[in-house]
Amino acid sequence: MRPVIRGGRPTDDQEHDIKFCDYVNARGELIRRMGEYCSYCEMHLDASLAVEHVQPKQPRGVDLVDQERALNWDNFLLACTNCNSTKGDTNINLDEYIWPDRDNTFRALKYSEGGIVSYGIDGEIARKAINTIKLTGIDKTPKDTKASDRRWFNRREAWDIAMRSRNRLANNDNNYFREQIVDTALANGFWSVWMTVFKDDSNMLSRFLQAFPGTCQKCFDAENGYNAVARQGGQC
Repeated sequence: MRPVIRGGRPTDDQEHDIKFCDYVNARGELIRRMGEYCSYCEMHLDASLAVEHVQPKQPRGVDLVDQERALNWDNFLLACTNCNSTKGDTNINLDEYIWPDRDNTFRALKYSEGGIVSYGIDGEIARKAINTIKLTGIDKTPKDTKASDRRWFNRREAWDIAMRSRNRLANNDNNYFREQIVDTALANGFWSVWMTVFKDDSNMLSRFLQAFPGTCQKCFDAENGYNAVARQGGQC
């Protein structure tokens, strides 16, 4: 899960905070800052990418929409249909989970061959990472999900493409081909897959970090092969 920087509230030409009368109006600014990617599964989408409320705007069992949550910029992320519907309207304690806008979520999760997602760090953070995986369902495979949920299929395909790209680069290493790999990753999505497959190539890691909009580059130590480090002020 890519650690992202959503940034402060958007402002107008007079530097006044923009007040959204409808949360869907924040979609364009969120995409401009973080790209057309689901904040949870990292799938690249366009038309079906929705404004996601970290805390549900209408929690289960509540009759009315909480307008503060519904229109609060700091409560917005982006999500695909499957992550959004799986997460649902559960009222949650934010501190019991890890979040792409608060933590180094890449450090806390593990991506493996075949597009498998699991927790990647021990201790208290592992428990919170597992909570996040369960909340969003990003570890689901065909045996425990509906056919309409293409997240695992697409992530596995991204893994295979990244592996082929790495193998071809070994036989044809030049700047042009490295740029082509980045373009492929941007169009395909699943940033964490590309970062994992190319984990031993610091040049490619640097390119992925810079190319994907809104990635928190401070979550990676440039002087030590871009190893994932704890996010400043965050849990992991």
